[in-house]
Amino acid sequence: MNVIECTGVTKAYFRKNVLDGLSFSIEENKITGLIGRNGVGKTTLLKILAGFIKETSGNVRVFEQHPFNNLHTSANTIFVDDQMGFPPALQLQELLEAAESFYPNWDMELASGLFQYFGFDPSHYHNTLSKGRTSTFNMIVGLASRCPLTIFDEPTTGMDEAVRKDFYRALMKDYIAHPRTILLSSHHLNEIEDILEDVLLIKDGKVLLHQSISDLKEWAIGLQGPSSLVRKWVDSRDSIYEQFIGVDTLYIVVQNNFSKVEQKEAALSGVEFSPVRASNLCVYLTNETKGGIDDVFSER
Repeated sequence: MNVIECTGVTKAYFRKNVLDGLSFSIEENKITGLIGRNGVGKTTLLKILAGFIKETSGNVRVFEQHPFNNLHTSANTIFVDDQMGFPPALQLQELLEAAESFYPNWDMELASGLFQYFGFDPSHYHNTLSKGRTSTFNMIVGLASRCPLTIFDEPTTGMDEAVRKDFYRALMKDYIAHPRTILLSSHHLNEIEDILEDVLLIKDGKVLLHQSISDLKEWAIGLQGPSSLVRKWVDSRDSIYEQFIGVDTLYIVVQNNFSKVEQKEAALSGVEFSPVRASNLCVYLTNETKGGIDDVFSER
């Protein structure tokens, strides 16, 4: 069953398309990473799926219904980001108790355990928390709600490294015990690639790649060696990323469609093959130039 289905989705602000014809579907009970540079429309897409805003054109279905102002979507979805609004008159403990009455799958035991683990004071107020503590409390609400569709938009904003690691571990442990559909938007792909099942990569408001994390890890390969030899082996292939190392050593990333025979021959000639991390590949694919920041200096 597909929890989310989008066909030709466009969202325009002031006649400029932030989303431009997105089409994809997301299966039930999977953790999908929504990856892309700032300004490519990740938050806009997530807010459309959560029913907060309406698409300009195209077709969006969440739980087989249009999500905008939809009670069914609202009851089964939680959208977690650093802008979550809570009643300012309620203390943190009171917010957890109010959430229990709102979310049918709420687990107060989990919420209380995480609340104590991260050292929150029950009498404090949400609007007095630091940025990192705000994100941590919001994360507790997102996990304990156990909504069938749980959306985390840059959930670790302001968290230090130790808290981020704790969050991802808590998310994975609770997901294994209570599977649901989770969308996770983050700039720290290197931190989350081990917990993702699928990756949805967006560039310029369009879907660039949508595949399993295991396939993404095998999608590209790096070649390194003397520039003339490397160029020879990638001559008929489009390079994704290029970087000179030293005087005449070239590193190039291309799509991994080499046969085993070709790899063996290239290795014997002096070309080294290496896997490309999914996080690095996403950076390379969303760069405006093939050399990244180095191209700024090569043109001087």
